[in-house]
Amino acid sequence: MARQHARPCAAVAGGLKVLRLCLLLIVVLCACDREAPPGRDTAQTVPIGQGMGIDPDSGFARATLPRAFEFPADHGAHPAYATEWWYFTGNLHTDDDARFGYQLTLFRIGLVPGAAADDSDWRTSQIYMGHLAISDIGQGLHHSRERFSRAAVGLAGAQSDPLRVWLGPWSIDGTPGGTFPIRLKAEDNDIAIALTLERGDRPRVLQGEQGLSRKGAAPGNASYYYSHTRLPTRGEIRIADRHYRISGNSWFDREWSSSALAADQAGWDWFSLHLDDGRDLMFYRMRGKDGVAQRFSSGVLVDAEGTTHALSLDGVKSEPTRTWQDENGVAYPVAWNLSIPQHALELHIEAAFDDQVMRHTVRYWEGAVVVSGSHSGTGYLELSGYAN
Repeated sequence: MARQHARPCAAVAGGLKVLRLCLLLIVVLCACDREAPPGRDTAQTVPIGQGMGIDPDSGFARATLPRAFEFPADHGAHPAYATEWWYFTGNLHTDDDARFGYQLTLFRIGLVPGAAADDSDWRTSQIYMGHLAISDIGQGLHHSRERFSRAAVGLAGAQSDPLRVWLGPWSIDGTPGGTFPIRLKAEDNDIAIALTLERGDRPRVLQGEQGLSRKGAAPGNASYYYSHTRLPTRGEIRIADRHYRISGNSWFDREWSSSALAADQAGWDWFSLHLDDGRDLMFYRMRGKDGVAQRFSSGVLVDAEGTTHALSLDGVKSEPTRTWQDENGVAYPVAWNLSIPQHALELHIEAAFDDQVMRHTVRYWEGAVVVSGSHSGTGYLELSGYAN
């Protein structure tokens, strides 16, 4: 937001130091896993563009060259890097067509490079943060929660074989020997998800240059990034005392890095779309402080057979068509036109409803969208750096 939080997640160098300090103080004071209260005072939040800037001299490893990915190992944590996330979103529906979006993202945030000394079970060099959200599209209501914990005494952590990432009662659990199906479970008072994600027929996508996704010109301003773009999903969600049996498709992103946005970068606009003709589209628009898309913007189109087609800024025209203001007067572009002539795509992307802001320690807009135009579909949109 995780987002470079999935995609990029930083705008000013040193911003992650502030977030790390806040998280460390929370963990020291609580000495246990912590559930952030809903509806927290927005004055206490950190814009996502500010929240994860990395000092180049911090000692963390940096993503500079393509690497060989190894599975299942790369499903697990990479503590040599400053941040990483396991990111899931999806558009789901009931048999009678009640529609919902969801997000579950677990972040690992390194306080110092590498693993902690093993002289105490309580000692840790890692903090975990989680974001859970359900968008009730029919009611136009966005429910979101946040959780923190230190990665000690079993409170939070990650392993690779089988895939397991947990943060208190929130968990991502893969299947031994094959990763899929993946089961997502998260509950926080009045909202909960319990979902099973199948692999489907799409291959894993290595984003960017064989999995190296560059976000800026400086060496190391990049991440290692792979995706599973269309995962058939079924299960149950709960809002208050109402339970819904649902099905649909999910998107799974994995990303780790130690990068910071450049001084002239404000944030990004990130699209993940499931088109009804079977194609999947990801495009992130790196945005300068002048609001103009920068040359490191890129993406991928995955056709129904699983073949990938790289997208660059030159081949994609993206234009916001409508903004919505939150209670602080922050304007978010919640409707867009996306034109990709080479692939005969002329898309209009509209928020399923406007207020899908994540009002937590890191503040950003993340929500379900509807696609129309030359093709129809559903997806998710992430907007960062607007609250800076």
